[in-house]
Amino acid sequence: MNRNRLEAASQQGIISTEQVEALITFLESDAGASDQNHSEDHMKFVRGFGDVFITLGIVFVAVACAQINMITSLNIIPLLLLIATTEWLVRGRRLVLPGIALLISSLYFASQLVGLSMADYGILNLLLLTCLAGLFYWRYKIPFTLLPIAVGFIAMISVIIEIDMLNAQYVFTMYGLSVFVAAMWFDSHDIIRQTRFSDAAFWLHLLAAPLVVHGVMATLLASTALLPFKEIMMISFFIIFFLVALYVDRRALLVSSLSYAIYAVIALSKTHAFDIENLTLLIFAAFGAFIIFFGTYWHRIRQVVFSKTVEFSISRYVPPFIEK
Repeated sequence: MNRNRLEAASQQGIISTEQVEALITFLESDAGASDQNHSEDHMKFVRGFGDVFITLGIVFVAVACAQINMITSLNIIPLLLLIATTEWLVRGRRLVLPGIALLISSLYFASQLVGLSMADYGILNLLLLTCLAGLFYWRYKIPFTLLPIAVGFIAMISVIIEIDMLNAQYVFTMYGLSVFVAAMWFDSHDIIRQTRFSDAAFWLHLLAAPLVVHGVMATLLASTALLPFKEIMMISFFIIFFLVALYVDRRALLVSSLSYAIYAVIALSKTHAFDIENLTLLIFAAFGAFIIFFGTYWHRIRQVVFSKTVEFSISRYVPPFIEK
């Protein structure tokens, strides 16, 4: 039994749309019952190439409409068309990837409608866009929607406190840690990674990681007091960050930190005057090997490193440390 057959039954009135989602959730849960230790950063927003094909069509239409020279108020037309299309494709057919494209496109035309620009982040405009994203989440339950909602809250807080983000990089870290806590709240309610809570946590982790890493690394780069140990501290931070990602079983956290880690290794190598030809390429190759190795043996390494922490109370909120 697959989603297509269930949706066909729904179209014939045999079962309702809500029952389709309930049955899909039950079947996925039943399929994973024999493998309780299976926890991955699943990409659940793509069912097949058909979703990609539809998404490309949405992108083409949105880009074409964005290039049309129209007065501000006329942006309501493509916005309403996108919302109607969302009702058809997301509410009716439950297509997630096209829903992401529709949400982003809708937020763009909504920003054009209220006159939001890079030079004017009005609190009311930001509130309107955040509320629109919130309505999308309430209506369509797309986990990705939590990402723009979080970005909207961050932008509004930044406007309210009137802080210069370029001279206060540590604020990025504070934002990132807040989003990380929110992501862990969702993760702790689905440690087996089978429901929409896990998908919501995935997108929030993708936002939290670059905020935390950028804030910490930018602060280290701007510091003169730590100059002799700057690169070593960067590598130490990356190691700690890797252990946190391993503990909570979220590889998505590592993506944004790799570029900074590569920079730190290159800078550290130059500091010690290693005269190696094509050093940068060798470092990239080393990180490639790192990714392949830990991507292959992620669960086994996680078990070895954290198996002794099973009795800790905090371990109840993360996937079990059991080898696949």
